[in-house]
Amino acid sequence: MKDKAREFAIRRHGSQKYGEHPYSVHLDAVANISSDYGDDAVAIAYLHDVVEDTDTTLDEIEAEFGLFISQCVALLTDEPGVNRKERKAKTYEKMTNVSEAFKLALIIKTADRLANFRACMAQNNSGLLRMYTKEHSAFKQAVYRLNLCEPLWQEMESIVNP
Repeated sequence: MKDKAREFAIRRHGSQKYGEHPYSVHLDAVANISSDYGDDAVAIAYLHDVVEDTDTTLDEIEAEFGLFISQCVALLTDEPGVNRKERKAKTYEKMTNVSEAFKLALIIKTADRLANFRACMAQNNSGLLRMYTKEHSAFKQAVYRLNLCEPLWQEMESIVNP
């Protein structure tokens, strides 16, 4: 399923870029970070932005990958808002209320943010790194769960608080 998810996501993201790279670079990074958490985690990692950033619907995700994967992608999809601050506030509220059954979505959200931090550092993108660092407290409050993907959080903390 993870290979199918990768192919599906890359096809749907098309010519989109992640910085100066093809979007697949970001998707592969999130999937790689998520790989310790199982094949469903990797599939969700590949699909995490596809509804938010393309015209793909959750119904299409469900038809191709099943209800659970679709529900996780729904949790990972930013809520609508007039600006980033409003979108993130609504999305973080949704994350705060994620049940134990969907903890995999929280792992992928954490992997996504860690991939973003790593990319900022690798590309020396201090502006974007500052934005993620500024958002980190609210992000952590919404997404962090004790003993869930602790190594990912520890790496993020070492970046935010060197």
